[in-house]
Amino acid sequence: MSVNILAIANQKGGVGKTTTTVNLAASLASRGKRVLVVDLDPQGNATTGSGIDKASLQSGVYQVVLGDADVKSATVRSKEGGYAVLGANRALAGAEIELVQEIAREVRLKNALKAVAEDYDFILIDCPPSLTLLTLNGLVAAGGVIVPMLCEYYALEGISDLIATVRKIRQAVNPDLDITGIVRTMYDSRSRLVAEVSEQLRSHFGDLLFETVIPRNIRLAEAPSHGMPVMAYDAQAKGTKAYLALADELMARVSEK
Repeated sequence: MSVNILAIANQKGGVGKTTTTVNLAASLASRGKRVLVVDLDPQGNATTGSGIDKASLQSGVYQVVLGDADVKSATVRSKEGGYAVLGANRALAGAEIELVQEIAREVRLKNALKAVAEDYDFILIDCPPSLTLLTLNGLVAAGGVIVPMLCEYYALEGISDLIATVRKIRQAVNPDLDITGIVRTMYDSRSRLVAEVSEQLRSHFGDLLFETVIPRNIRLAEAPSHGMPVMAYDAQAKGTKAYLALADELMARVSEK
């Protein structure tokens, strides 16, 4: 099986991108897959949520996109969860400014990941919420996009923006890019609005919508502060079961391609 490089992206913040990246990585790893998480967000929440101290990172995604380190040497293991991490810290925000001067600036990550393509089954890229040069690097490197989203009134607006961005990137630099799937996060099955928006999503996007929904779950919210995915924090949590189901659905979906 060739490596599946997937960007976890939505131009709207607070939709569960990092939670999905970390917990999907741990769930895929528990199913025997070799997984690398690439943290492209200068806030570095996927890094700390994997139990890695940002301040102690010798090198990470910042050094990789600027060509000062290779992916293999910059990768560290998650504390719990069984996956590898190409970490981020605040220095990554400076990469935006430095990349502007560079030639072929949007393919830096894509080129760097080629060296480890044989080492992993899945590479999950946690993208920043805004459309920055870093997000662009993530989308150019990826073959597919997983879009986490809340079932709320303005949700369709955010996803329309992302689909327009994906279309532009496909035309300009990455003809292989498509939407792998849309995952509903922080899902409250008791809310009428959630049910209505969910129905709208289904009529708009059909099979692109993952059947698995990620519920609102206190254990899922607590796990990052302990530096671990929810399955390591509480194996019986609803969030654990949901992300395992999502991993299974994702594996089935990519194997059909």
